[in-house]
Amino acid sequence: MSNIAISINDKNGTLLATDNGNYAVNLVYKAEYQEGDTITLTTKPGSFLVIQLDDALAPSFVYMKGANYTLTIPFGEDRLAYNPKTFSGDIHLLKAREAEQCEIESRKNLALNCHDTTSAKDVCFPHVSANIETRRESVSAARNAIDGNTENRSHGNWPYESWVINCNPNAELTLEFGRAVKMDKLVLVPCADFPHDNYLQHATVTFLAPDGTEQSRTLDMGKSYAPHEWNFATAPKTITALKLGNLLKDETAPSSFVALTQIEVWGTEADSHQ
Repeated sequence: MSNIAISINDKNGTLLATDNGNYAVNLVYKAEYQEGDTITLTTKPGSFLVIQLDDALAPSFVYMKGANYTLTIPFGEDRLAYNPKTFSGDIHLLKAREAEQCEIESRKNLALNCHDTTSAKDVCFPHVSANIETRRESVSAARNAIDGNTENRSHGNWPYESWVINCNPNAELTLEFGRAVKMDKLVLVPCADFPHDNYLQHATVTFLAPDGTEQSRTLDMGKSYAPHEWNFATAPKTITALKLGNLLKDETAPSSFVALTQIEVWGTEADSHQ
């Protein structure tokens, strides 16, 4: 039995293309995508993979907690948060492979996953979600905060997509890793389209440990185009998830709009995975 498979199905579930392999798979699909088409990645639960389900997406290092992850091809408004070249044209190359041991053990941005969607919940990690997304627009969705795009000097369609909180201080972002990781640095890249945007003065990050306990810390920020960074190298935190909330903006600024362009969590696996 093959370890990895990629399949493309239409809206009725009809199989359009598939390929599989023991350690890696490349699938070439020679047709234009139609609305309702899906891509399904299948592998052994507990696998670390490097996936690239469209040649215009960057490869993503992911942890597959479940066996099947299905991505619905975005159309219309849903595509505005992606590079316009993504999923376009009449020939596509989709790739997935087992991660090398050195890739698993290396220090990296553990939050990075440009393949994240709402359907990744409980299956493909890292995965991000939020209780509030402005008007449920794709360019305001939580997934934008871990897609690797740090361009923050405007707002709206790609390359300016971000997580937008609809002017609500009760907005909360949850970033899940699907397993225990050891974090040594947290980075927040603000959306800095001033004066259209306001900015965060403070926020609270809550770390969720493998044993279910929580620890919170207040993050002090300010008006800046540059990323905000907090270093935990002297005391790395072993976590399975984190939450970002209590988003307090500058009440004296003329704008009420606050958005987060990117969140980065730097560190390593908590276990060796030998």
